[in-house]
This record gives sequence, C-alpha cells and structure tokens, in this order.
Amino acid sequence: MLEMGSPLPEVVEGWAKALASSPVIAWGATAFIVDQVESVEAPEFTSGRAVFRTVTPVVMKVPRRDENGERVHRQVWRLPREPEWDVYVQSNLRRKAETLGLDSDVTLDEVRCVGAKRSFIVGGSRGGKGKKPGACVEVAVSGPPRTLAALHSWGLGQANSTGMGWIGA
Repeated sequence: MLEMGSPLPEVVEGWAKALASSPVIAWGATAFIVDQVESVEAPEFTSGRAVFRTVTPVVMKVPRRDENGERVHRQVWRLPREPEWDVYVQSNLRRKAETLGLDSDVTLDEVRCVGAKRSFIVGGSRGGKGKKPGACVEVAVSGPPRTLAALHSWGLGQANSTGMGWIGA
C-alpha cells in the first residue's frame, strides 16, 4: 500500500485520476501494481481539537544562537522536547495555514509522546543526500476545524515532501 497526501483537494483528485489510469507505477527500481485507488478525507475535527500521531519522524531545524543569544549562520536540528522545538513547530503549523489561506489561529497544546530518535537519508535539493534526524510524536493541537483537517493532510514539522512528519489515520 502506498499513501500520499496533500492539504489541497485538487492535488489529491489529480493524483487519484492519474493513478487510477496507470496499471503500474515505476518508482525507481520498484514497480507498484495499481489494484485500487482510494481518496480518503481528513477527519473533520469539529471540536476544534485534534491529536496528531506521526508514523514517520518529525524534523525541525532552528536557528543556532551564540553565547549572547544572537542568531548565527548555521541551523541546528531540534528533537521533540528539546529547547525551542515546540515554539518552532507551532510557528510551522501557523505558516502552513497561512500558505493555504486558512485561519492560522493554531496552538500546539501538548507534546504527549515522543518516540526514539531516528535519522533518515533523503535526497537534497541539488541532487545530494543528507541525514535528517527526528522522532515520531503525538501532539495535541487546537484550532479551526478546517485548518486542523488541512494540517492533518500536510504533516507535522519540516521536510513533509520527503515523507517526514506523516500523520497516521
């Protein structure tokens, strides 16, 4: 089974049409036989509260600061429950909502559970490869229902297009 997601319904509809008309998907050296294509709606979150549990690690890169608290050039990876992680994740959620033109009044209420640190090798923007460290998490968030549904389909943290921060059903 292959799961793909997007907070934009038009993108999901396009993928579904294209995949439904393809008997085989060639993904590098792997061939996926297409038996069935199913679009799954995000939960509605009518209460304005959600619990997101990721099935892939969440990664966050934050500015590095010197001994005076001044921002320096290189960034550092932060894991859940490390300094500033929650602040940057909440900002990331709000930026995603703004990008989609949705109400960005989203709050990271609680980090409930943190899995083991894992690193994944992912392709870089210039064809290179790099390691991204992260950990699976379970977080409680609150916000407008439509925004929470879109965030559920987008994922937590950064590097979602590489498969990081994927939220399970």
